[in-house]
Amino acid sequence: MKITRFEYKKKEYWGVLNKDSKINVLKGSPYLKICKTSQFLFLEDVKLLAPATPTKIILVGLNYKKHAAELHMKIPNEPIIFIKPPTTLTNPNENIKYPKISKRVDYEGELAVVIRKKAKDIKAKDVKKYILGYTCLNDVTARDIQRKDGQWSRAKSFDTFCPIGPFVETNIDPSNLRIKTYLNGKPKQDSSTKDFIFPVDKLILFISRVMTLLPGDVISTGTPSGVGPMKKNDIIEVEIEGIGRLINKIV
Repeated sequence: MKITRFEYKKKEYWGVLNKDSKINVLKGSPYLKICKTSQFLFLEDVKLLAPATPTKIILVGLNYKKHAAELHMKIPNEPIIFIKPPTTLTNPNENIKYPKISKRVDYEGELAVVIRKKAKDIKAKDVKKYILGYTCLNDVTARDIQRKDGQWSRAKSFDTFCPIGPFVETNIDPSNLRIKTYLNGKPKQDSSTKDFIFPVDKLILFISRVMTLLPGDVISTGTPSGVGPMKKNDIIEVEIEGIGRLINKIV
């Protein structure tokens, strides 16, 4: 099931995308229960919005073996996590703004998890109950600022630095998904989640020991090898098998 969040006639809705490109409008949000209405809209008639409404966006700093090798870094013993504020959230097909104070802004294509219900200190056998589904995310990073600061908050927290979407897929196995990133149509990242250092369930368990996760919160699972810079007017696309393609322009 592909869940969408969208704008139609200046109002926001949630929906489920059908195979015929029609959206079945939902009553309320899909977090605790999916309630379909009798209303249908065509995908082409709506504006897609980020398919999550997070109080926080938690990301993993290093979670692909080949990416660790690319950076000449040791495999971590436990996940390295950091947070982007919700103000970084950017809709599918909307622009990423290049900060005036940065001279290098990088793409980082990632698989993200959307949390379904409140989670704290959860048990391993219950992890799936807390997952709404999976989506594409671009962890945009001002790389020169990251290197200058020695930590990641400022470099990753500029407005528009977290495009997400276009859909949340609820019925997918995250353990072996092909993930690709294209810059102006040219492939830059091409990997699989089977290269994860820490699988999705381990990440959720680890993070729930640290902080309370709320409905709509997003956990992004790290980027594979092949990260690189973007320039103004570039088109960046993150494509994940079974989910779709997230497209944004740099301005």
